Amino acid sequence: MRLGINLGYWGAGMDSDNLAVAQEADRLGYDVCWAAEAYGSDVPTVLSWVAAQTESIDIGSAILQIPARQPAMTAMTAATLDSLSGGRFRLGLGVSGPQVSEGWYGVKFDKPLARTREYVEIVRRAMSRERLSYEGEHWTLPLPGGPGKPLKLTVHPQREHIPLYIAAIGPKNLEQTGEIADGALLIFPSAEHLEETALKHLRAGREKAGLTMDGFDVCPTLPIALGDDIDALADMFRPYTALYVGGMGSRKQNFYNQLAQRMGYEREAAEIQDKYLAGDKEGAGAAVPHQLIDSTTLLGSVERIADRMKSYAAAGVTTLTLSPAGFTLDERLAALRAGTEALELAGLVT
Repeated sequence: MRLGINLGYWGAGMDSDNLAVAQEADRLGYDVCWAAEAYGSDVPTVLSWVAAQTESIDIGSAILQIPARQPAMTAMTAATLDSLSGGRFRLGLGVSGPQVSEGWYGVKFDKPLARTREYVEIVRRAMSRERLSYEGEHWTLPLPGGPGKPLKLTVHPQREHIPLYIAAIGPKNLEQTGEIADGALLIFPSAEHLEETALKHLRAGREKAGLTMDGFDVCPTLPIALGDDIDALADMFRPYTALYVGGMGSRKQNFYNQLAQRMGYEREAAEIQDKYLAGDKEGAGAAVPHQLIDSTTLLGSVERIADRMKSYAAAGVTTLTLSPAGFTLDERLAALRAGTEALELAGLVT
Protein backbone atom coordinates (compact mmCIF):
# COMPACT_ATOMS: atom_id res chain seq x y z
CA MET A 1 0.00 0.00 0.00
CA ARG A 2 1.24 3.45 -0.93
CA LEU A 3 0.82 6.72 0.97
CA GLY A 4 -0.36 10.10 -0.25
CA ILE A 5 -1.18 13.41 1.40
CA ASN A 6 -4.03 15.82 0.86
CA LEU A 7 -3.39 19.51 1.44
CA GLY A 8 -7.11 20.29 1.23
CA TYR A 9 -8.24 23.80 0.32
CA TRP A 10 -5.88 26.72 0.11
CA GLY A 11 -6.94 29.62 2.28
CA ALA A 12 -7.93 27.39 5.21
CA GLY A 13 -5.42 28.99 7.55
CA MET A 14 -2.45 26.66 7.03
CA ASP A 15 -1.16 28.03 3.74
CA SER A 16 2.28 28.98 5.00
CA ASP A 17 2.82 25.44 6.29
CA ASN A 18 1.44 23.47 3.36
CA LEU A 19 4.55 23.76 1.21
CA ALA A 20 6.67 22.47 4.08
CA VAL A 21 4.24 19.55 4.50
CA ALA A 22 4.42 18.75 0.78
CA GLN A 23 8.22 18.96 0.76
CA GLU A 24 8.51 16.69 3.80
CA ALA A 25 6.16 14.18 2.19
CA ASP A 26 8.36 14.31 -0.91
CA ARG A 27 11.46 13.66 1.20
CA LEU A 28 9.77 10.78 3.04
CA GLY A 29 8.81 9.05 -0.20
CA TYR A 30 5.06 9.69 -0.22
CA ASP A 31 3.55 8.76 -3.56
CA VAL A 32 1.22 11.67 -4.33
CA CYS A 33 0.22 15.10 -3.04
CA TRP A 34 -3.41 16.06 -3.66
CA ALA A 35 -5.06 19.49 -3.44
CA ALA A 36 -8.74 20.42 -3.51
CA GLU A 37 -11.01 23.15 -4.86
CA ALA A 38 -14.63 24.15 -4.33
CA TYR A 39 -15.34 27.91 -4.38
CA GLY A 40 -12.04 29.29 -3.09
CA SER A 41 -8.57 28.40 -4.26
CA ASP A 42 -8.21 26.64 -7.60
CA VAL A 43 -6.27 23.39 -7.89
CA PRO A 44 -3.99 24.02 -10.93
CA THR A 45 -2.34 27.08 -9.37
CA VAL A 46 -1.66 25.26 -6.09
CA LEU A 47 -0.30 22.15 -7.80
CA SER A 48 1.97 24.21 -10.06
CA TRP A 49 3.41 25.89 -6.98
CA VAL A 50 3.95 22.55 -5.21
CA ALA A 51 5.38 20.80 -8.28
CA ALA A 52 7.93 23.56 -8.81
CA GLN A 53 9.31 23.04 -5.29
CA THR A 54 9.30 19.24 -4.99
CA GLU A 55 11.33 16.55 -6.70
CA SER A 56 9.55 13.24 -7.14
CA ILE A 57 6.12 13.21 -5.47
CA ASP A 58 3.17 13.12 -7.86
CA ILE A 59 0.69 15.99 -7.79
CA GLY A 60 -3.02 15.34 -8.06
CA SER A 61 -6.28 17.25 -8.31
CA ALA A 62 -8.75 16.07 -5.70
CA ILE A 63 -10.71 17.38 -7.36
CA LEU A 64 -10.94 19.50 -10.49
CA GLN A 65 -14.58 20.59 -10.53
CA ILE A 66 -16.39 19.35 -13.63
CA PRO A 67 -18.92 22.26 -13.65
CA ALA A 68 -16.07 24.78 -13.49
CA ARG A 69 -14.43 23.92 -16.81
CA GLN A 70 -15.20 22.75 -20.28
CA PRO A 71 -13.67 19.29 -20.78
CA ALA A 72 -11.19 20.51 -23.39
CA MET A 73 -9.89 23.08 -20.89
CA THR A 74 -9.37 20.31 -18.34
CA ALA A 75 -7.40 18.33 -20.93
CA MET A 76 -5.23 21.39 -21.59
CA THR A 77 -4.62 21.87 -17.86
CA ALA A 78 -3.79 18.19 -17.32
CA ALA A 79 -1.38 18.09 -20.25
CA THR A 80 0.32 21.31 -19.13
CA LEU A 81 0.73 20.22 -15.51
CA ASP A 82 2.02 16.82 -16.58
CA SER A 83 4.55 18.43 -18.91
CA LEU A 84 5.74 21.03 -16.39
CA SER A 85 6.02 18.52 -13.55
CA GLY A 86 7.98 15.98 -15.57
CA GLY A 87 5.18 13.44 -15.76
CA ARG A 88 3.92 13.70 -12.18
CA PHE A 89 0.30 14.81 -12.63
CA ARG A 90 -2.82 12.78 -11.75
CA LEU A 91 -6.20 14.07 -12.86
CA GLY A 92 -8.97 13.77 -10.28
CA LEU A 93 -12.47 14.88 -11.33
CA GLY A 94 -15.80 15.36 -9.58
CA VAL A 95 -19.21 16.86 -10.20
CA SER A 96 -19.30 18.64 -6.82
CA GLY A 97 -22.83 19.06 -5.39
CA PRO A 98 -25.96 21.01 -6.32
CA GLN A 99 -25.25 23.99 -4.08
CA VAL A 100 -21.77 24.61 -5.48
CA SER A 101 -22.53 23.61 -9.07
CA GLU A 102 -25.62 25.79 -9.38
CA GLY A 103 -24.81 28.47 -6.80
CA TRP A 104 -21.19 29.16 -7.72
CA TYR A 105 -20.68 27.90 -11.27
CA GLY A 106 -24.18 28.43 -12.60
CA VAL A 107 -24.33 24.90 -14.00
CA LYS A 108 -27.42 22.77 -13.47
CA PHE A 109 -26.77 19.73 -11.31
CA ASP A 110 -28.66 17.34 -13.54
CA LYS A 111 -27.74 13.89 -14.85
CA PRO A 112 -24.36 13.91 -13.05
CA LEU A 113 -23.47 10.37 -14.13
CA ALA A 114 -24.11 11.01 -17.82
CA ARG A 115 -22.27 14.33 -17.66
CA THR A 116 -19.28 12.70 -16.00
CA ARG A 117 -19.13 9.90 -18.57
CA GLU A 118 -19.18 12.33 -21.50
CA TYR A 119 -16.68 14.62 -19.79
CA VAL A 120 -14.21 11.77 -19.25
CA GLU A 121 -14.59 10.60 -22.86
CA ILE A 122 -13.84 14.08 -24.20
CA VAL A 123 -10.90 14.63 -21.84
CA ARG A 124 -9.36 11.31 -22.81
CA ARG A 125 -9.78 12.00 -26.52
CA ALA A 126 -8.25 15.45 -26.19
CA MET A 127 -5.29 14.20 -24.14
CA SER A 128 -4.63 11.48 -26.73
CA ARG A 129 -4.01 14.35 -29.17
CA GLU A 130 -6.49 13.13 -31.78
CA ARG A 131 -8.56 15.75 -33.56
CA LEU A 132 -11.39 16.46 -31.20
CA SER A 133 -14.93 15.83 -32.27
CA TYR A 134 -17.78 14.57 -30.11
CA GLU A 135 -21.53 14.16 -30.28
CA GLY A 136 -23.27 13.66 -26.95
CA GLU A 137 -26.24 14.79 -24.92
CA HIS A 138 -24.28 17.42 -23.00
CA TRP A 139 -21.43 18.37 -25.36
CA THR A 140 -21.13 18.58 -29.14
CA LEU A 141 -17.75 19.44 -30.62
CA PRO A 142 -17.40 21.28 -32.91
CA LEU A 143 -20.67 23.15 -32.60
CA PRO A 144 -22.83 22.36 -35.66
CA GLY A 145 -23.50 24.94 -38.35
CA GLY A 146 -20.70 27.27 -37.37
CA PRO A 147 -17.06 28.01 -38.15
CA GLY A 148 -15.62 25.58 -35.59
CA LYS A 149 -13.49 22.68 -36.76
CA PRO A 150 -11.93 19.68 -35.01
CA LEU A 151 -8.71 20.77 -33.33
CA LYS A 152 -5.81 18.84 -31.83
CA LEU A 153 -4.11 19.55 -28.50
CA THR A 154 -0.78 21.24 -29.19
CA VAL A 155 0.80 20.47 -25.79
CA HIS A 156 2.48 17.08 -25.39
CA PRO A 157 1.88 15.50 -21.98
CA GLN A 158 4.97 13.88 -20.53
CA ARG A 159 3.22 10.50 -20.44
CA GLU A 160 1.10 8.60 -22.92
CA HIS A 161 -1.58 8.05 -20.27
CA ILE A 162 -2.32 10.48 -17.44
CA PRO A 163 -4.05 8.59 -14.59
CA LEU A 164 -7.67 9.69 -14.24
CA TYR A 165 -9.55 9.45 -10.95
CA ILE A 166 -13.14 10.24 -10.02
CA ALA A 167 -14.40 11.30 -6.61
CA ALA A 168 -17.31 8.98 -5.90
CA ILE A 169 -19.61 8.30 -2.95
CA GLY A 170 -22.94 6.90 -4.19
CA PRO A 171 -23.29 3.31 -5.46
CA LYS A 172 -24.08 4.26 -9.08
CA ASN A 173 -21.24 6.77 -9.26
CA LEU A 174 -18.85 4.22 -7.76
CA GLU A 175 -19.88 1.62 -10.33
CA GLN A 176 -19.37 4.05 -13.20
CA THR A 177 -16.02 5.10 -11.73
CA GLY A 178 -14.87 1.49 -11.76
CA GLU A 179 -15.93 1.27 -15.38
CA ILE A 180 -14.37 4.44 -16.84
CA ALA A 181 -11.56 5.61 -14.50
CA ASP A 182 -8.13 4.51 -13.32
CA GLY A 183 -8.85 5.16 -9.66
CA ALA A 184 -11.45 6.25 -7.12
CA LEU A 185 -11.10 9.09 -4.62
CA LEU A 186 -13.05 8.17 -1.47
CA ILE A 187 -13.93 10.15 1.64
CA PHE A 188 -15.03 9.05 5.12
CA PRO A 189 -13.80 5.53 4.46
CA SER A 190 -14.26 2.93 7.19
CA ALA A 191 -12.15 -0.17 6.63
CA GLU A 192 -14.88 -2.26 8.23
CA HIS A 193 -17.52 -0.98 5.79
CA LEU A 194 -15.39 -0.40 2.69
CA GLU A 195 -16.45 -3.55 0.85
CA GLU A 196 -20.14 -2.81 1.28
CA THR A 197 -20.03 0.95 0.76
CA ALA A 198 -17.51 1.17 -2.08
CA LEU A 199 -15.52 -1.80 -3.29
CA LYS A 200 -18.36 -4.04 -4.42
CA HIS A 201 -19.67 -1.21 -6.59
CA LEU A 202 -16.24 -0.41 -8.03
CA ARG A 203 -15.73 -4.09 -8.78
CA ALA A 204 -19.07 -4.29 -10.56
CA GLY A 205 -18.03 -1.40 -12.79
CA ARG A 206 -14.70 -3.02 -13.58
CA GLU A 207 -16.47 -6.24 -14.50
CA LYS A 208 -18.86 -4.34 -16.75
CA ALA A 209 -15.84 -3.01 -18.64
CA GLY A 210 -14.27 -6.48 -18.79
CA LEU A 211 -11.59 -5.53 -16.26
CA THR A 212 -10.41 -6.64 -12.84
CA MET A 213 -9.35 -4.54 -9.88
CA ASP A 214 -5.70 -5.09 -10.84
CA GLY A 215 -4.10 -1.71 -11.48
CA PHE A 216 -7.13 0.22 -10.23
CA ASP A 217 -6.17 2.69 -7.49
CA VAL A 218 -8.50 2.70 -4.47
CA CYS A 219 -7.55 5.96 -2.84
CA PRO A 220 -9.39 7.06 0.34
CA THR A 221 -8.48 10.15 2.34
CA LEU A 222 -8.18 9.98 6.13
CA PRO A 223 -7.13 12.58 8.68
CA ILE A 224 -4.21 11.42 10.83
CA ALA A 225 -3.36 12.72 14.30
CA LEU A 226 -0.70 11.50 16.71
CA GLY A 227 -1.21 11.29 20.48
CA ASP A 228 -2.23 9.23 23.51
CA ASP A 229 -5.72 10.60 24.23
CA ILE A 230 -7.94 9.04 21.55
CA ASP A 231 -11.06 10.85 22.74
CA ALA A 232 -9.36 14.24 22.58
CA LEU A 233 -7.95 13.48 19.14
CA ALA A 234 -11.38 12.40 17.89
CA ASP A 235 -12.91 15.61 19.22
CA MET A 236 -10.64 17.57 16.87
CA PHE A 237 -12.62 16.16 13.96
CA ARG A 238 -16.13 16.66 15.28
CA PRO A 239 -16.65 19.99 13.44
CA TYR A 240 -15.23 18.47 10.22
CA THR A 241 -17.50 15.41 10.38
CA ALA A 242 -20.54 17.45 11.39
CA LEU A 243 -19.98 19.84 8.48
CA TYR A 244 -19.99 17.05 5.90
CA VAL A 245 -22.66 14.79 7.40
CA GLY A 246 -24.87 17.67 8.50
CA GLY A 247 -24.23 20.64 6.28
CA MET A 248 -23.00 19.59 2.85
CA GLY A 249 -25.54 19.74 0.06
CA SER A 250 -29.20 20.02 0.97
CA ARG A 251 -31.41 18.08 3.36
CA LYS A 252 -32.60 15.90 0.49
CA GLN A 253 -29.26 15.59 -1.30
CA ASN A 254 -26.31 15.17 1.07
CA PHE A 255 -24.09 12.36 -0.21
CA TYR A 256 -22.04 12.25 3.00
CA ASN A 257 -25.14 11.93 5.16
CA GLN A 258 -26.31 9.06 2.97
CA LEU A 259 -22.90 7.40 3.32
CA ALA A 260 -23.10 7.62 7.12
CA GLN A 261 -26.51 5.99 6.93
CA ARG A 262 -25.14 3.14 4.81
CA MET A 263 -22.50 2.62 7.52
CA GLY A 264 -25.25 2.04 10.07
CA TYR A 265 -25.68 5.52 11.53
CA GLU A 266 -29.18 6.31 10.25
CA ARG A 267 -30.52 7.88 13.45
CA GLU A 268 -27.31 9.72 14.25
CA ALA A 269 -26.98 11.08 10.70
CA ALA A 270 -30.50 12.48 10.88
CA GLU A 271 -29.80 14.14 14.24
CA ILE A 272 -26.53 15.66 13.04
CA GLN A 273 -28.25 17.09 9.97
CA ASP A 274 -31.22 18.44 11.90
CA LYS A 275 -29.00 20.28 14.35
CA TYR A 276 -26.56 21.55 11.75
CA LEU A 277 -29.25 22.93 9.45
CA ALA A 278 -30.95 24.54 12.45
CA GLY A 279 -27.75 26.48 13.13
CA ASP A 280 -26.65 24.40 16.12
CA LYS A 281 -23.19 23.47 14.84
CA GLU A 282 -21.87 22.71 18.31
CA GLY A 283 -24.79 20.38 18.96
CA ALA A 284 -24.27 18.73 15.60
CA GLY A 285 -20.63 18.06 16.47
CA ALA A 286 -21.61 16.62 19.84
CA ALA A 287 -24.07 14.28 18.10
CA VAL A 288 -21.33 12.70 15.95
CA PRO A 289 -20.65 9.21 17.37
CA HIS A 290 -17.08 8.66 18.54
CA GLN A 291 -16.96 5.40 16.60
CA LEU A 292 -17.84 7.14 13.34
CA ILE A 293 -14.88 9.48 13.79
CA ASP A 294 -12.48 6.80 15.01
CA SER A 295 -13.35 4.44 12.15
CA THR A 296 -12.78 7.10 9.46
CA THR A 297 -9.53 8.59 10.81
CA LEU A 298 -6.11 7.39 11.93
CA LEU A 299 -5.68 8.36 15.58
CA GLY A 300 -3.29 7.50 18.39
CA SER A 301 0.14 5.96 18.60
CA VAL A 302 2.21 4.76 15.67
CA GLU A 303 1.36 1.20 16.71
CA ARG A 304 -2.39 1.88 16.72
CA ILE A 305 -2.18 3.63 13.37
CA ALA A 306 -0.21 0.69 11.95
CA ASP A 307 -2.96 -1.72 13.00
CA ARG A 308 -5.55 0.47 11.28
CA MET A 309 -3.42 0.61 8.15
CA LYS A 310 -3.38 -3.18 8.04
CA SER A 311 -7.19 -3.12 8.08
CA TYR A 312 -7.32 -0.74 5.13
CA ALA A 313 -4.80 -2.74 3.13
CA ALA A 314 -6.74 -5.94 3.82
CA ALA A 315 -9.93 -4.22 2.72
CA GLY A 316 -8.43 -3.39 -0.69
CA VAL A 317 -6.98 0.11 -0.37
CA THR A 318 -3.98 0.67 -2.66
CA THR A 319 -3.13 4.32 -1.85
CA LEU A 320 -3.95 5.67 1.59
CA THR A 321 -4.12 9.46 1.45
CA LEU A 322 -3.44 11.19 4.76
CA SER A 323 -4.44 14.66 5.93
CA PRO A 324 -1.92 15.35 8.71
CA ALA A 325 -3.66 17.23 11.51
CA GLY A 326 -2.21 19.45 14.19
CA PHE A 327 -2.32 22.94 15.64
CA THR A 328 1.27 23.66 14.62
CA LEU A 329 3.52 22.82 11.69
CA ASP A 330 5.62 20.59 13.94
CA GLU A 331 2.53 18.58 14.90
CA ARG A 332 1.53 18.15 11.26
CA LEU A 333 5.03 17.07 10.28
CA ALA A 334 5.10 14.61 13.18
CA ALA A 335 1.83 13.11 11.95
CA LEU A 336 3.29 12.87 8.46
CA ARG A 337 6.35 11.00 9.75
CA ALA A 338 4.12 8.76 11.84
CA GLY A 339 2.43 7.71 8.62
CA THR A 340 5.63 6.33 7.13
CA GLU A 341 6.68 4.75 10.44
CA ALA A 342 3.29 3.04 10.74
CA LEU A 343 3.41 1.80 7.17
CA GLU A 344 6.81 0.22 7.82
CA LEU A 345 5.67 -1.22 11.16
CA ALA A 346 2.64 -2.75 9.43
CA GLY A 347 4.88 -4.35 6.82
CA LEU A 348 3.06 -2.60 3.98
CA VAL A 349 5.93 -0.75 2.29
CA THR A 350 5.81 -1.37 -1.46
